[in-house]
Parts: sequence; C-alpha cells; structure tokens
Amino acid sequence: MEEDQKLLFAVNGERYELYSVDPSITLLEFLRSETQYKGVKLGCGEGGCGACVVLLSKYDPINDQIEEFTVSSCLTLLCSIHGCSITTTEGLGNSKDGFHPIHQRFSGFHASQCGFCTPGFCMSLFSALVNAEKTQRPNPPAGFSKLKVSEGEKAISGNLCRCTGYRPIVDVCKSFASDVDMEDLGLNSFWRKGEKADINIDKFPFYSPNGVCTFPDFLINELKSPKQCFSNLYMKNSDNVRISKLGLTFNSNSVSIRSRERHWYSPITIEELQKLFKYKKTEEENRIKLIVGNTGAGIYKELDHYDTYIDISHIPELSVIRRDSSGIEIGAAVTISKSIKALRGEKGLVFTKIADHMSQVASEFVRNTASLGGNLIMAQRNPFPSDIATILLAAGSSVNIHTGSEIVMLTLEQFLERPPCNSKTLLLSIRIPSWDRLRNFSSEFNGSIDNNPINGTILLFETYRAAPRPLGNAVSYLNAGILAWVSTNRKSEDSVLESLQLAFGAYGTEHAIRARSVEEFLAGKPITVAVLLEAITMLRAIIIPKEGTLSPAYRSSLAVGFFFDFLRPFVKGLTDTEKHLQISDVVASAKTPNGGLNRSINGVADMFPENGNCYVQYDNLVRLGPILSAKQVVEVSTEYYPVGEPIKKAGAELQASGEAVFVDDIPSPKDCLHGAFICSTRPLARVKGIEFKTSLASQRIVTLISAKDIPRGGENIGSQSIFGTEPLFADDLAQFAGQPLGFVIAETQRYANMVANLATVDYDTENLEPPILTVEEAVERSSFFEVPSFLSPKHVGDLSKGMAEADHKILSAEIKLGSQYYFYMETQTAMAIPDEDNCMVVYSSTQCPASAQRVIAKCLGIPDHNVRVITRRVGGGFGGKALRSLPVATACALAAYKLRRPVRVYLDRKTDMIMAGGRHPMKINYTVGFKSDGKITALHIDLLINAGISEDISPIMPWNMVGALKKYNWGAFSVDFKVCKTNHSSKSAMRAPGEVQASFIAEAIVEHVASTLSIEADFVRRKNLHTFQSLNLFYEGSAGEPVEYTLPLVLDKLAKSSSLHHRNEIIKQFNNCNKWKKRGISCVPIVHEVTLRPTPGKVSVLNDGSIVVEVGGIELGQGLWTKVKQMTAFALSRLWSGGSQDILHRIRVIQADTLSLVQGGFTAGSTTSESSCEAVRLACNVLVERLLPLKERLQEQMDALSWDTLVLQANLQAVNLSASAYWVPDYSSMQYLNFGAAVSEFNLFHWAPLSTTEHHSSQNSQYKRLKEAKDGLITTILRHGHPYGSLPNQWTRINMVEVDLLTGAPTILQTDITYDCGQSLNPAVDLGQIEGAFVQGLGFFMLEEYATNSDGLVVSEGTWTYKVPTVDTIPKQFNVEVLNSGHHQKRVLSSKASGEPPLLLAVSVYCATREAIKEARKEHFSCNGLDGSSPIFQMDVPATMPVIKELCGLDNVERYLEKLLPHQ
Repeated sequence: MEEDQKLLFAVNGERYELYSVDPSITLLEFLRSETQYKGVKLGCGEGGCGACVVLLSKYDPINDQIEEFTVSSCLTLLCSIHGCSITTTEGLGNSKDGFHPIHQRFSGFHASQCGFCTPGFCMSLFSALVNAEKTQRPNPPAGFSKLKVSEGEKAISGNLCRCTGYRPIVDVCKSFASDVDMEDLGLNSFWRKGEKADINIDKFPFYSPNGVCTFPDFLINELKSPKQCFSNLYMKNSDNVRISKLGLTFNSNSVSIRSRERHWYSPITIEELQKLFKYKKTEEENRIKLIVGNTGAGIYKELDHYDTYIDISHIPELSVIRRDSSGIEIGAAVTISKSIKALRGEKGLVFTKIADHMSQVASEFVRNTASLGGNLIMAQRNPFPSDIATILLAAGSSVNIHTGSEIVMLTLEQFLERPPCNSKTLLLSIRIPSWDRLRNFSSEFNGSIDNNPINGTILLFETYRAAPRPLGNAVSYLNAGILAWVSTNRKSEDSVLESLQLAFGAYGTEHAIRARSVEEFLAGKPITVAVLLEAITMLRAIIIPKEGTLSPAYRSSLAVGFFFDFLRPFVKGLTDTEKHLQISDVVASAKTPNGGLNRSINGVADMFPENGNCYVQYDNLVRLGPILSAKQVVEVSTEYYPVGEPIKKAGAELQASGEAVFVDDIPSPKDCLHGAFICSTRPLARVKGIEFKTSLASQRIVTLISAKDIPRGGENIGSQSIFGTEPLFADDLAQFAGQPLGFVIAETQRYANMVANLATVDYDTENLEPPILTVEEAVERSSFFEVPSFLSPKHVGDLSKGMAEADHKILSAEIKLGSQYYFYMETQTAMAIPDEDNCMVVYSSTQCPASAQRVIAKCLGIPDHNVRVITRRVGGGFGGKALRSLPVATACALAAYKLRRPVRVYLDRKTDMIMAGGRHPMKINYTVGFKSDGKITALHIDLLINAGISEDISPIMPWNMVGALKKYNWGAFSVDFKVCKTNHSSKSAMRAPGEVQASFIAEAIVEHVASTLSIEADFVRRKNLHTFQSLNLFYEGSAGEPVEYTLPLVLDKLAKSSSLHHRNEIIKQFNNCNKWKKRGISCVPIVHEVTLRPTPGKVSVLNDGSIVVEVGGIELGQGLWTKVKQMTAFALSRLWSGGSQDILHRIRVIQADTLSLVQGGFTAGSTTSESSCEAVRLACNVLVERLLPLKERLQEQMDALSWDTLVLQANLQAVNLSASAYWVPDYSSMQYLNFGAAVSEFNLFHWAPLSTTEHHSSQNSQYKRLKEAKDGLITTILRHGHPYGSLPNQWTRINMVEVDLLTGAPTILQTDITYDCGQSLNPAVDLGQIEGAFVQGLGFFMLEEYATNSDGLVVSEGTWTYKVPTVDTIPKQFNVEVLNSGHHQKRVLSSKASGEPPLLLAVSVYCATREAIKEARKEHFSCNGLDGSSPIFQMDVPATMPVIKELCGLDNVERYLEKLLPHQ
C-alpha cells in the first residue's frame, strides 16, 4: 500500500496541506472560507469581472523556471493547483509590513472608490509587471519596470469597475511603465504639477521588481524531491476511504440520497485516462467532467456536482506543441495564452492574425487557464459562440480525436458537424496548416483558374469580430475568418479570386460554418461589382440566424459588411476615396524598402522572398495601442484647510491590499448557515408548492424559510418607503417574475445557491386575470400608484397660448426608455446574528441602515431597539443598496430568528439581477410647438412610468424628472404623469433617478425640432436657453441669485476654448471624404436640481487625543469619510488661530450603527457628504465652545499648548469631549441648481488630435486672470494630452464620436467636461465622482441592455449578457476640469454636489452619435432615392451596435453596389 498523498500548495508563502478535499470547491471559496485572505472577491462567478483575480505560479524543476500568470479564482478548482503557489493582493503588502507600491499608487492616484474591485486590478497589474521583467528589454530607470504603457493599459482590460470611470486606474498602470511620460500622468498625491520630472520620480513609492516572492523555497524543494509526484493525486479522505493512486476521492460526510463518492483524478497518460473511462460506469450513472482550466463553468453553470472530475492537463500528449514545415499542431490542453505565444513565434500571416484575434477572446486571466481544445469542445457540444472555432475553420485547421476505440483525424468542419461529443470523447490536438508553403491551390477547384497570364499571387487572410468591447471580454454578434489567394489578370487588370475560404460563426447558429456555395461561386472569377453583389446575395441566404436570436438582421448584415470590407480594395470601379488595388502594386511595394500598400486597406505586406509570394495583412481589428489619454484641471482652495485639499481617499490602501472589510469579509460565527432566494419565474400565478430535485447538493438543505415562518406579531414585510411597503415573500400568489418565494438555508453559500437553482415551483393560473406587463396595459386597467400632491409638478405658463403662437407643431411623438441595472461590484449581502434578550445584530451592505432596522423589527414583531444594524462600507450602491437591500437583510434576520443560529447570504449575480429592479422604464409622448427660427413656445408631455409591483420611491419620479426637463425655456410647459403599477419587480432609485431620463427626453425634443426645421440642434439649444428671469420662473425657489446663473457664459467659453466651430468644419470635411466612417459632435447643457436633507453627526475625542467621528451617511466609495475627516480637522482647527495643529491623521470615521447614531436616513441624492460634513462641523463647534475657555486658561499658564495637553487637561477637568448634532438645512436654501454643458464629438473610428497652439495661449491668459481675481486659491493645472482652457462656474462637456457604417461600432474619440463644484470639499474625490458618473451614464445610453422575457423575468443575468463600460469603451481622450465657481454662502463651505449630476452629461455621446448617423443616412439613403434620408428618426436607448447599424442601413453595402452597377 502506497504512502498517502496530500494536496499541497502555498498561499502568500504559507504552506497548505489538505487530506480531505471536495473536488468541486473553487480556489475562491477556499481562500475566502478557509484562509485569512479576503482580498479576493466574488463579483460574478463567471470569470467576467476580474474581482477574483489572483496570481498563480508554477515551478518547472527540469528547467528551474517559474511561470506566473493571473487566473480567475472563481473558476479555478482547488484540486487543480496541486504543487502551485497562489499570490493574492495581501501577499504583495499590508498595513503591518508595509504596502506594496501598487497599493500606494492606487491610493495616491485616487484610483480606488468603493474598493471592491481594487484587489483584482492590483493583481492584474502585478502579473503584467512580473512578466515584463522576464523580457529581454533593457533595464529601466530605478523605480520603474520593463512594462510598456500599452501593456499596462491592456493588463486591466478584463477587469470591471463601476465607480472610477477607469482613467485613474490607467494612470496607476502607466506610472510603472519605462516609457511613461511623467507629465502625462494625472492628478495624484505625490506631487503637484509644475515640479521637475526628476523630483516627481523621487516622490513615487519606489518599485523594485524583486520585492515579492511568488514561489516559496519550501515548495521548490519539495517539487525537486524524487518522492513527490505532482502529476497524479492519491490520498485518503477523513473517512479513511482508500483512493486509487490515480486520484483524490471525496466522500460526503452528510446523509445523501444514495451513497455516492465524488472523485478527482489526475492521470498522466492517455492509457490511464482510458482505464478510468472503462472503470467508470455509463454517464447516466456517473457524471464525468474533464477539466483543464474549468473556465467553461463560467458559461455553463454546474447546477449540481459531478461524480467524477478528471484533470487532463498533466497528460503530455495533450500539452505538447509540434511544429514542422506543414504547420503547427497544438495539444488540446494547451491554454489559449500559450497558443497565442506559440503562434506569434511562427512565421506567417495566418499564424499572426489568429494569435491577434485570440488575444481578444475572453480576458487574459481566463485565457491563461482556458484550453484551446476546451473552447472547441464547447463549440462542438453546445451553441457556444466561439471566435476560435471560426477563425481556425477559415484557416483550414484539422483535429485529432480519441473516440475510445481509435484515433481519428478530422477537418475542423467535420468535427463541428458531428453529433455532440460525450464526456469520454477526447480531443487530442488541433493542427493549423502553414499557408505560406501551400501554393498549389488550384487542384481543389478542379481547374477553375483560367490560363490567362498571372502576374503574381498574394495570400489574404483576415479575421473579424463585432462585439461591444474592442479588447475582448465580450461575445461577438458575429465573427468571421476569410482566407483567399488573389491574382491579377494582365489583360483586364481585374483582380481574380483563385480560391477562397469563408467562415462565419456566433450569429445564432449551432456552430461555425463555411460558406461553401459562395466559395465555389467566386473561385476563379474576377472581383467586379456585379460578381461581388451576386456573392453577397448568396451569402445572405446562408447567414440566417436561428429563431429567437437577438438582432438577426444585424448579424446577417455583419457578414456582408465583413465580406465587403475584405474584398473592396480589389474591386475595380468602386467610387469611394479608396483606390483600386492591383496585385502588381502589392508586389512592387514589396520590392521597395520604404514602399507599402495603399492606405485604403490600412495594411502591411508580409513578404516571403524564398517562395516569391506576397502576404497582405489588414488591420481591421480595433487598434490595440494606447487606449487612453486624459487631463485634469483642478483648483485647490486653502481657505478652509484641509477642506479643499485633494487628499487621497481614506482607507484606499486598505482597499487595495484587501484588508478593508466588507460585509461578506466578516468571518462567519460558529454554526453559521447560508441562504439563497427561490424566485418566481411567473408574473402572476398561485404557488401550489416548491419541490427540490434529488441531487448531491440537496443533501445539504437545512430548511426553507417562507412567509409561513414569520413569527406571531410580525409582518410579511421586506421593504418600506414613505409611500408604502412590499412583502418579503409571496404568500399564495406570486405577483411578478423575480419575487422571492422562499429562502433556502444550507451549510454553505454554494450549496444554498445550487439547491435554489434546482427548485421546482408548481404554479396555477386558473381564474386569474392576465398580468399587467406594460404601461399601456396599466392604463387600460387603471393600475396606478397615487402621487402625493406636494410632489405633483406645477405647470409653467399658458400652454394653449404657447401652442397658438407656434408656426409648427409636432403632435404626440413617442419615446420609450428601458431599464438599467446597478451592477455594483458587491452584490446584495447581509449577515444576521441572534443576540441575547430576543435581539438581533445585522450586518448589512445598505445605504439606509435605519430603514433596515425598522423593516426587520416589523417583520420579527420586536421593538426597534432589539435590532442593531451595522454598516461599515458598501461595495458600490448607486441607489440599489437602498430599499432593494432591505429584503436581503430581513430574510437573513428572519431565518436567524427562527433557527437561533447565525445566517448570512451573498447573492449570486443572476439572483441579484433578477431581484434588483433597476432604473424605471417609461413611455413618453410629447407635443411641442415652435417658431420657424427654432424658438419653442410650448411643450406638453404625457409620462407613463413603469414602477413595478410596489411604490418604492416611484411617486417621487415625476418631481425628479420635471426638474431636469425644465433645463430649457419651453415657453409654456405642462406634464401629465401616471406612475403605473405593473407585474414587474419594483423599480427603485438608481443614480440620478428620473433626471437622466428627463435630460435625454429634453434633448430628443430639441433634436426633433431641429430635424423638422433642417437646422442644427445646437442652434435650437442656444435659442431656448434660459434667461435668469425664465430660470426663476421654471425653478421657483431654487434658481438662487442672478450672478449664480452662468450657463450662457459657459457655452460661449466652451465654444471658443474647444474651437467648436473649427471642429465642426473638420468633421464635415471628414464625413465628405469617408464613405464608411462618419463622425458627429454635440454640445449639450444640463441643469440639475439637488436637495439637502437633515443629517446627524457625532464627534468624540478619546483620552489619547485621537478622534472618532460618526455620521448618518454610509461610505459607498464616494469619499464621504474623506470629506468628513477634512471637515472635522478644519472645524477643530478653530481652537488655534493659525490652524497650526495638524490633527487630520488622528481622525477616524467609524461604521454606521443604528443603536449608536439615530436618524441616519438615506445615503442618496448626491448631498449626503456635504450634509454629513455640516453636521460634523456643528458637533465640532460644540466641542470648540467647550474647549476654548480651558485652552485660554492653559495658555496663560504655559508658552506652548499642544492638542494632547489640551485633551489631557479636558479629561482631568471633566469637560465633555463628545458632541452630537443634527443638521437641518434651511428650507429656503435646501434646494439648489447645478449648471453644465457638454460638447461630444463622436467618431466612428480614427481620431485626429486637435491643434494645441491656441489652447496654450488661451489657457495661460485665462488662468492668469483667474489667479489674480481669486484670493486664497492655488490653481493646479493637470494636463494629460492637449492643454485645456478653463471654463468658469459650470459643467461643460465635449464629446467626439465616430461610427463604422459596416458594423455600427462606435468609438468615443474625445470627451471634455467642465464641472462647477462650487468650492470643492475635495477636488480629487469630486473628480473621481465626475468621471465615474459620466461613464455609468455612458453605459445607460450606449451599452447596457437590461432585457426581460415575455413574462417580465430578467434574462440579462450576468457578465455574459450585460455589458457595462470597460477601459476600452470609454473616451480615448478624457478631459475633466473641476472648477471652483466662487462663494455660495448658503452652501456647505460654498460646495456643490458631484455624485449624480455628471451622469446626465453622457447624453452628449448619444447626441453626437445621432449626428454621425444623420450624415450616414444622408449619404447612403439619399443617393439611392430612398426615404431613409430624412433627418427625423428614432434611435433607441441604449444605442448599441445593432441599433446604430440598422439606422445606417442594414443593406447599405448592397445599395451602394447596386448604384454602381450601371456604371460598370
């Protein structure tokens, strides 16, 4: 009997030996539940967000080398890391031993807000740094790495952040790069702009590449030991069940439905694997899962455990890469990342293009463990939209498979067309031919090539993908690969297609396919317009998405667009600006050292002189060079020091190092259980019963909590607002799809989730009315919520008179807007712990702990003082952690109350998305009257708001919306609204609730008027700007003083400083010269009204002089704690006339506790930070008044008096050193306006930088005047890219956008924002809020589709289907100015809000996109005499690629070619 073997690995240098392992447990679950390391976070469980990224290191004892790469720990199975070392962000550094430079720079560059995603970003960057050091590049200057700027930016392309807008994170990455321009780095806490570069370098946290050991010596020594065999595992588990020497077995300790063991095997030969297959029974009796990286689990979730897990990554035959003259053969278990590296090491265009395309599949931390064979197996078994299968199919690849009885070689096409492989079919390898060696292609087409003299041939190969994210991490709408041999006929000078291979996939087909009929049709034919048009007709007949596929017509048009784009340079007679390309031109350019292809195909020639062929490489994939350039302009005030300083966010280093504690990071108490919701999938149905499928997971069920378990005296309540309540669970009737029916309690979160997903609900709809699923149905059935009269918006002016004065009218135009999901990185989470005397302690990730306390107490039927709700920090909220967090905390408390055991829950992303509700959908009809000169005289709006099943905050939506709608002077204005009750999940507040929709509606109306009159929309905007008199009329009580209204001046300044007129002319020239790419620009103003709310604050000075502060507001990432600390230091500095005592570092803001500080209220509406600051200032004033007499007496007795001495004496003399305050804003000033404007330029592809000369002179003179005019202000100008002039007292926004008419792909080339922050409490914090809000708004207008099925059940339920902005979708040039507009005496230290208003500015991107589409429609429709050239068109929100392409013309290629036919 052989010695038992353990599972051995290291985490942050610490040794772990396990003798009993559940083979289904992931690395993430182990790290979070069994170790002290909580920095690794669960964001999605799909490998789609990067929050769980860790560094995995492997040691090769033969070559004495360590391989290091990032992995998604949420997908990586623990058993697969045998013999490996794991490094988490805690392993880089910590508060005790010192933070790593990465942590320090994330803090110093203000690149962490809520902090939940920050550890993952840190590890992605660390991996890039580690691997850059292994290159042969020259050694960089001390303190820098070998990393390049472009590599640093790409390193984080797979990580998601919902808070920052990415710009500061990119700056962190750049700061380590050897090629960084120090002046190109943005606002940071290490230096001020204007200091010498060498001084700046010295102030950086010093980086040393050898600072972290990623693979400990003890593990190296054991791996070198001949006794260790780390390829196969064998051991016994805790039940003394003996395991074969092939594998590790897990036997459940709990009672199971039938006695079944679960096994993990790691065979080292194919023979051993085959023995396992024979040993195991049929698949029906024994579910087997073959594993390499387990990344497929991110797509196809495990609804239950497998019986047998077999790791095939240690079989040499599956991991080898072979090369010969005919091509390259890659083992099926080779990872995608290693495949990319191998292909890039080969000569040849095809290999290079495949590698480039593969680098856009998934994200790097997924590619590092995902196998090439696994990707193809998924594509063969499932309708998986594989890019890799398509491009390998186009390259003529083949595969070797082991069927159990024989090894078969198949073409990839044959393999994909086979019946789905079972789990015992083994893909051995993939072979990609070397096309530069294959010149004898004519035999395949049976002599289809004519005998005309051939001047030469070239090989063309290109791959395509249309996806919402350019750098990957998004499934393609359609992908394609095209390989062709092309020659030129000397007589006709036509380009001739000698052979062609066309592959398409991901368009709603079972698998990638070859367009054989098109290939055969084109073989040997000249490439003419007529031939191309006929081929396109044939192609459309082939690319037909299956029923149910989203945007089917768009996907078909993509195939046409890619095909046309591939061949158009060779079509003689095309009339666009790209000239016809002859093969002789290509060959000639190859002979010229500095020659090259005509730029019309944006290509380079890859020559192989040894065989005389020429290879043309297109560059149709999005450029992978530097992503982002930016600059910031801020003004720093010293008047209220340290308020006004751009100090770094409190706790940012702790967030980066993983030490910041979120709710799910709190260690589980003894006997803690876990819960998961079972949600209805029907909108209106009786629930007859819930059953659980027999499964391996079901054995871990403890109980099911439902409405029947609510104690006597309690209520079935899960949420409450001032307008109404919502039940915690459906009782007998499910009201909407997504409603909680019950709460499954199990031993672990994973088991609870599995059981909930396996639950079967029996529904009955007999004798029930149909559900109300649309606002139209709500109107028909009079299903509305009442809006209190004090929230009913007032009409302005005489609508009838305004309409009578109008020269033109638009009657009952319609707009529909959908929803948006919060996508906070931390999903809803809570933990409830029973306490003595019938009390309950609840840790909740909530924006309103006091509301949670009230609802929990009502549900349990106990007094409020028996419920203590604690919230330290929240991993992103955006309104979704307000009322929508309450059912989660209440369900936990109810379960804990019944079971008398701690219960916690962390919602999986799917459940969170189903339950969240999100932003309000709505239908808008408007009637507008206007003059011929664009002046609007009257506007009436009918508004139907879909509130869902309960009131939540919905009755306040009309009030919010009207505030944003009134940003223009409509002459007369009226609105009729209905808040509709429907059988959907309750919609709730989401960042700028109602205001963002209203801002869009106002712009849609303006653009409709402009299109009707055929004038520029910007002219109509100008025409209808408010005067102060009209502003005061529309915003009665909020307009302030006349001097505060500076929006017209802002627009004038913006137009001048941004050279708006000049840029408009450049865009017109660009659009005239480019047929397939168009640009647009738009200038949009906004007016945003905010309201201050009463807020509590408490300040206590401890014996040692340290200070503890409590506030009602919650730290969500918005920098509330940071501003409160600054305000506390300022307010207490009144004790010293010169403010000489620096006590900022002695202040700590602590968690919210409902039994310590009452009346906390909501953290929402953008004003909680300033309200909390004012409450703290009042509390400090009380302390100052108490201490000032003592201080004066002590100063008479001693020369110098320190803070410590003062505190000591105060304690000795019984001075109360704790003070509380409850700030109530003055009614006359509790509402105020924020003004702004935005210019957006939308470019559908390439960006040309602006000239800098006039900006330099303008900026210098403006800032000189500004500095002279303002006392006590230090002006700090931060340039990132081109210099940027200042714009006073407003927000301004410039967006430049480009659209690709073949794909509908938009590129935001430039965004310029100027934001009036009043006198900013912290410019760095406000800057982050501005950038983050704008990018979140960008998601609403351009990317995020929160889709539901016909029953109202959310189907966009994870990172695969819901796409938030990423670093590659934000503006390429992102400029922001935080402008201090002077003193506002009625504001908190003259400050203004920054959290929500900038989100409205993102509408400028949408408007710029419309401008680009107008140009496309004008050209491509009018030239064919079609009606589509009308400037009036409806564009959906979000304006996704399918939306844009449809408006540009799904058949624009065919129309263009048909027009050319008569001229041929």
